[in-house]
Amino acid sequence: MPELNFWSIYQHGFARVAACTGHTVIAEPLANAEAVLRHARRCAEEGVAVAVFPEMVLCGYSIEDLLLQDALLDTVDEALQEVVAGSADLLPMLVVGAPLRHRNRVYNCAVIVHRGRVLGVVPKSYPPYYREFYERRQIGDGADERGGSIRVGGFDVPFGVDLLFAADDVPGLVLHAEICEDMWVPVPPSAEAALAGATVLVNLSGSPITVGRAEDRKLLCRSASSRCLAAYVYAAAGLGESTTDLSWDGQAMVYENGALLAETERFPLGDEYAVADVDLDLLRQERQRMGTFDDNRRTHRERTDDFRTVGFKLDPPLTDLGLRRRLERFPFVPADAERLALDCYEAYNIQVAGLQQRLASIGGPKVVIGVSGGLDSTHALIVAARAMDRAGRPRSDILAWTLPGFATSDHTKDNAHALMRSLGVTAAELDITPTARLMLQEMGHPFASGEPVYDVTFENVQAGLRTDYLFRLANQRGGIVLGTGDLSELALGWSTYGVGDQMSHYNVNGGVPKTLIQHLIRWVISSRQFDEETGKILAAILDTEISPELVPGEEMQSTESKIGPYALHDFTLFHVLRYGFRPSKIAFLAWHAWHDADAGGWPPGFPDAKRVAYDLPEIRQWLEVFCRRFFAFAQFKRSAMPNGPKVSAGGSLSPRGDWRAPSDGSATVWLRDLSRFD
Repeated sequence: MPELNFWSIYQHGFARVAACTGHTVIAEPLANAEAVLRHARRCAEEGVAVAVFPEMVLCGYSIEDLLLQDALLDTVDEALQEVVAGSADLLPMLVVGAPLRHRNRVYNCAVIVHRGRVLGVVPKSYPPYYREFYERRQIGDGADERGGSIRVGGFDVPFGVDLLFAADDVPGLVLHAEICEDMWVPVPPSAEAALAGATVLVNLSGSPITVGRAEDRKLLCRSASSRCLAAYVYAAAGLGESTTDLSWDGQAMVYENGALLAETERFPLGDEYAVADVDLDLLRQERQRMGTFDDNRRTHRERTDDFRTVGFKLDPPLTDLGLRRRLERFPFVPADAERLALDCYEAYNIQVAGLQQRLASIGGPKVVIGVSGGLDSTHALIVAARAMDRAGRPRSDILAWTLPGFATSDHTKDNAHALMRSLGVTAAELDITPTARLMLQEMGHPFASGEPVYDVTFENVQAGLRTDYLFRLANQRGGIVLGTGDLSELALGWSTYGVGDQMSHYNVNGGVPKTLIQHLIRWVISSRQFDEETGKILAAILDTEISPELVPGEEMQSTESKIGPYALHDFTLFHVLRYGFRPSKIAFLAWHAWHDADAGGWPPGFPDAKRVAYDLPEIRQWLEVFCRRFFAFAQFKRSAMPNGPKVSAGGSLSPRGDWRAPSDGSATVWLRDLSRFD
């Protein structure tokens, strides 16, 4: 197994990119070359692999017929050589805009420069000639330039729109360049390039600003990154361009698979750049999972198979460069208030609509549910209540039981009764302890003889009896048992199999992780889905320690003290299920997300007292627990899980949906990867 430098982004599948913009000096290429190198030196200090500059940055985009003046073009060639020479000892691949003469035309080009040489030149495919644009007056159309070469600085280098630039020592870093208008056409060059293997798509843009155009650019960049399963790095011209008839805003941004990673302030006075760490592993995983991506490549193979690849060695630093991207502590729960509100609205209504449809399709039975006063059963109950409301049925058709056992606290039982009363469901209590004592006695369990033996059998007798009673009550009352177990518990196998909380007729919570359930309940309170009294009860339930309440004792039995924090387990679950990341990378991400409680955002309404940090030993400890339980233990429970709706884009664990795995699997390879760092 290869050696791992744990703190290096380049060891974890990232590449740092920069979209650079600043002050262009009209028709003064040597001054602009120095500005490019100033940016490049700054990027090199920060470990940037790719630095992208605006369209025709060496002379200015807005110089019109000056582009046909030999004095200017000669100086552009000279300035380009200054950039090439100045890059010799610098890390970044520089993508620089320049007009270059070739055959009988001048081409608007992206020149790819790295460590003292020109790797290749990409011409603009579609010079515009409408409204304020008249580029074809000076610029040749490069769309059909494939397979050729161009003379630059005394050397013949690859020239064409069919060029990919691949780092030999950074797996997955494959760049393609297009220029401004190329992004605005129905089939951009970058789309073909992505199918051919490009992961980092860059756009050198002039793009004068008019009202609303900045949002249009963001829409196109986001769309391109999402459709192409790629990063999209965009740099537009800013101050210094001619204002004869236009103005310029210097917009620069980095998108990755539809997510905005970084952007600059617009209308900057000086140098600005948007820097972000692009996750090449994520992009590769997305392409592997989305088989239609490669199906599309095969449809267009006549074009995509003809791309040429120019290799180079980046030689990135393996030191600790930090991590330049926003990381959600709770990947299932965004910290942005507006996004979280929308996610909660959708998640809640997915659950409600799923249950409503299931009930309607099987003849409208009653709903039988066990209510413990804990998070999961509380949320399932309020989903059931809203489903009845939507169906025009009385909430009394929900038959809710609280089933106290040996360790049930008065606090949780009182919360359960209060919630059932406030929602107006048919409520009852069924004490399982007499039956549990009888079962333990007939089994010859030491507890029946007065010994304080609280083993897994003792716990599962209670969990099993609760579910057994609910199924028989459903038989008796013409109902179905509504499951309450959540996605996090399914991942860890934290349930009693068969006649236990693993089983139900329909489970609305099976697609919802524990961390999201907490915020769904907060959203239900804040959006006033129910009356004020119900909201107060829900708030009291949120403040209660997560516990199975199966073992008697003065101290409440804590689930998280035994199996680990759900915050860390849900973090791991998301990155395993959604992206297939290796444990060492998840640990790296988790440390950056969780090591400092004061850094980064927290979801709205998250209690201050619960804003904790985790150090690397804790992260590694609970990652190992997750790997052992998820990969080597819990699958047999998931292989027989009941129906229920997928809720999160992070995925589900249904054996009929997102996750299909053998019940007799092994965690060896994941634990082996985890052993790569201490």
